[in-house]
Formats: sequence, C-alpha cells, structure tokens
Amino acid sequence: MKASSNPPLIERIHAAGRQLVIAVTGGGSGAIAALLEVPGGSASVLEAIVPYSAAALERFLGGPVEQYCHERTARAMAMSAFERARELGTGDPRTLCGIGATASLVSARPKRGPHRVHVAWQTGERTVVESRELTKGRRDRAEEELVAKTLILNAIAESCGIAEPLPATGEEEPRVRREKAAPPEWTELLLGERSHVVVEGGGTRNPPEPIRVLFPGAFHPMHTGHRHMARLAAERLGHPVTFELSITNVDKRPLDFIDISDRLGQFVGERVLLTRAPHFFEKAALAPGCTFVVGADTIARIADPKYYAGLAEREGALAALAAAGCRFLVFGRMVNGVFRSLTDLRLPVTLQNLCDEVSAEAFREDISSTELREKT
Repeated sequence: MKASSNPPLIERIHAAGRQLVIAVTGGGSGAIAALLEVPGGSASVLEAIVPYSAAALERFLGGPVEQYCHERTARAMAMSAFERARELGTGDPRTLCGIGATASLVSARPKRGPHRVHVAWQTGERTVVESRELTKGRRDRAEEELVAKTLILNAIAESCGIAEPLPATGEEEPRVRREKAAPPEWTELLLGERSHVVVEGGGTRNPPEPIRVLFPGAFHPMHTGHRHMARLAAERLGHPVTFELSITNVDKRPLDFIDISDRLGQFVGERVLLTRAPHFFEKAALAPGCTFVVGADTIARIADPKYYAGLAEREGALAALAAAGCRFLVFGRMVNGVFRSLTDLRLPVTLQNLCDEVSAEAFREDISSTELREKT
C-alpha cells in the first residue's frame, strides 16, 4: 500500500461528521500520523493517545489489565476512548467514537505466542472488535506495522460509515470479528438518558412492582456459587430473586455492548435489572425496601471509607440505604485466602443493623469469578 492511497480515505473520515479519540498501545501507531498528516484532522480527531507502558495502559483503563494483547483489552481501550470523547466532544454523543488497538508484533526478542492485532471501536450504538493473527516469519516489523495501521484506519472508516476500505494483506490469515448493535434502551443507559431497564426472556420491559430481593454483581462469569446464593435467598426471603448488573463501576470503565450481551446471556429464564447504578444507595433508589443479596467481601467494601470521598459521604450513603428501607442478606466468602462471614467483619453500626447472615453451615462455596477468568 503506497502512502498516496491513504489521503482519499482519510479525507472522507475527516468529512464524515464523527469525532473520535484513538488509543493505540504501540503497534499500528502509524495510523495516528496518517490521520493527522492530512488537512482537516481537527474535524474528526479529538485526541490520540499511546499508552505504551504497562503502567500507562493500566492508568488509561483505570485498573489492572489481565492480558495486554487481547480483544477484551482492545474493547476496554475503545470504551475508555469513547468516554474520553464524551468529555471532549461537542454536539450529539451518538456522533462520537472511541478506537482501541493493541498488538503483538515482531520485536527484538522472539515471542512465544502468535503475532496478532486487535482493533475495536465503540460508539453509543455499537461495539465492534476485529482480531487478526499474523503468520510468524512472514513479515518484518515494518510490514506488520503496515497491517496493523491498515486495520486501524479501516476500523475508523467503518465507524464513520465509509464502505470502501484500504486493501489489506494476508486475508487468508486467521481473523475473528465480534460486534453487537445495542437495543435503544442500552444506548440510552450508556449515554445516561435512563437509569435502568429490566431484561427478562430475551426482551426488555417495565420493572415489576416492587423488587423484593436484588442480587447485584458483575457476574464475570456467573458461577455455581452465585446460583446457590440466589436459591437460598429466595427460599429464606420468600420472594424471587432479581439479579442486577450495573454497566458502570466505581473505578472501572463502563461495560461495552458485547460485555453486556455476554453477561446477560448467562441468565436464561431469569430477570435482570440492568442499571447505571454503581453505588448501593443508587441501587436502593431503584428498588426501595429490597433485600440485597451480597457476599461478605461486598459488604466490607460498602463499609470501606476508601470508596467514598470521606467518612461523611459514607455515613450519608449508609443513611440513604436505611431510609430506603433496604437490608442485606450476607453470605460468607473467601477474602484474601481466608473465609470471612458477617461476624468476622467490623462494620459501622448503621450498616451492621441492616444485615442478616447466612451461616457457613448453610452456605460455603470457595469459588470466585476472578479465579475462573484466570483459568481461561
């Protein structure tokens, strides 16, 4: 691909009316230069970021990275870029886009794993990620850089509705594409235009009145411990359990539409309250009078001052929970290798008075979503 083949496509990107933030970990960063060397870049490029070191990438994503070159990481980068575009952009948030790319290419040291490129783009209405595995020894670094650059520019073009991409090499090499177009309710949730939506039987509907038992979690993935907790909670409290999945988190980027679809797919025949309520006092406002089903690790975090701006904010949050008439059914959990139950925790009196315990004799499942992810 000659340099002269880039400008027509990039001119169309600049004229497409979409504003974007692009984040590239290193490989394929020539796409940033290609965008900026063509006049008109200020119409489309809000910011370009190269979080090259591990520390820089973790700071950009707001937390630890499980695998640095992975399609999940590219999607996380695209969502973080999209959120940054929302901070910097003007006008309709549906015209914004975040691009994320991470690659493992030819380097000074031979690599054990495959050479690969993951490119994702995120808008208010769609999540797309494409992964390409490159045949080892087929190209030098410059040639692999060109492949990565082309994939990134084509992803940007696609996000702008441009159908004629740049020609790519190695079309016969393994590639995987995943995408999810959001239902309107998910878009409204991501953009803050609604606070929640109920998902049941594969569709959305108005919430039941009222929700008596609410089981919040990331469910990444859902496991037998979660299902056991839900079953015991329903038996003890005498009401069906509604699961709650917040697309926003106190210290992480929002879930993208592929994440949401994957996690909702675990709840066959069950009701899920999909929200943008990372704090429990926000969840309480959506389901006043409910009993929350939680693990001991979660109740400890609710009491931890580090998750608040100060003790006054924590006390205000706990007071809001009490005022909403909510309670907590607490199950023992493994915390840092030690099984902890409610009686092992030192909680503020306001929170302690809202809690009931399920004994270790009734429930003990030494399993966690983190451990399951580490095994995959």
